[in-house]
Amino acid sequence: MTSSLGTRISQESWPFPIKDRRAGNYVDLLPLSANDADALWPAVVAAPESFTYLRYGPFAEIKSLQIFLKEVSARTHQPFWIVEPKGQAPQGWLSICDVDQKDSSIEIGSIWFSPSLQGTRAAREAIFLLMCHAMDELCYQRLVWRCQSQNQKSFKAAKNLGFTYEGTWRRAAIVDGWQRDVAWFSILKEEWPCRRATISRWLMSENFDAAGNQMARLAELDCGM
Repeated sequence: MTSSLGTRISQESWPFPIKDRRAGNYVDLLPLSANDADALWPAVVAAPESFTYLRYGPFAEIKSLQIFLKEVSARTHQPFWIVEPKGQAPQGWLSICDVDQKDSSIEIGSIWFSPSLQGTRAAREAIFLLMCHAMDELCYQRLVWRCQSQNQKSFKAAKNLGFTYEGTWRRAAIVDGWQRDVAWFSILKEEWPCRRATISRWLMSENFDAAGNQMARLAELDCGM
């Protein structure tokens, strides 16, 4: 029920994400551990520029990566997964963060994908697996995406995945000595079925040719909500 006070919600709390293995058609998500440094290192060391908009990295030596993975993999408030395209070595990681179990808000963030993974169906399916976990399994009311507004790749990814741009917090973050704006996006519970259907259609094998190139862009499959 919606009124001038907002939308009535009877539920008082929502479950915390489950850090378990998640399998898709093109990618597997495995709980991140401190032991994953060796497998991730080739992709990490080859692309220092890919850490430009993150609060960590690049990593000059594998020891620093090991320390980082040990710290984040132990976080109880922010589960991390490594991203392993089928038949390939791990090419990145992502997390569920800023989980507000009382306000029913949940965010997918702290995403690092190697350049070879970025923009692929494996990358989008990796994010989609966590979107489904948050909205279908845990039944949250609000799914959040945020990025530094200067990060145009992340800004575009949010729009492609069906997130609605909500606005920008000006000079909201200082990263590596740079004061940056933060853009906010969301998908609400009632919007999710349409978004899920659109991404599911895009991920179908029929939408890709023999070389793995997409036949129809995500925007072309939008259900029109």
